Amino acid sequence: MSKYLDLAIELALRNVEEGGTPYGSVVVKDGNVIGEGVNTLHITPDISGHAELVAIRQAQQRLGRVDLSDCTVYASGHPCPMCLGSIALSGIKKVVYANSVEDAANAGMPLTKNIYQYLNGDHEAINIEIIHEPIVEDSKNPMIAYTNKKNLEA
Repeated sequence: MSKYLDLAIELALRNVEEGGTPYGSVVVKDGNVIGEGVNTLHITPDISGHAELVAIRQAQQRLGRVDLSDCTVYASGHPCPMCLGSIALSGIKKVVYANSVEDAANAGMPLTKNIYQYLNGDHEAINIEIIHEPIVEDSKNPMIAYTNKKNLEA
């Protein structure tokens, strides 16, 4: 196990001792930790307080850029879909994790597993009604406005 994964696990263990959940994460660039975080949901009522997001936010602020394609994330647990989406959107190409989604479910935290099941087509895995109401007027569609603006700038 790498020293960076060990650090993510140490952060998670400390977070458990402090009343949080067993999640810790670090972002590494060129052998240096540039972001670290733990789940902070037990401290602040903010759903984005996941370890990976906290570490990514810190790394982006430290580097002064969104693009972290030259970085690696180490996490005590498999990233949830929200964190994995943020990892992808920040350009990170490598994630190393210790505990699996199954491990989390077995520890009484099945939501990540359920969301991944939903994303795999099992729409009964989570109890959320999702309704698609397409925008019918192009003039009121932000995607069309964005595309038009980008085309004008090109």
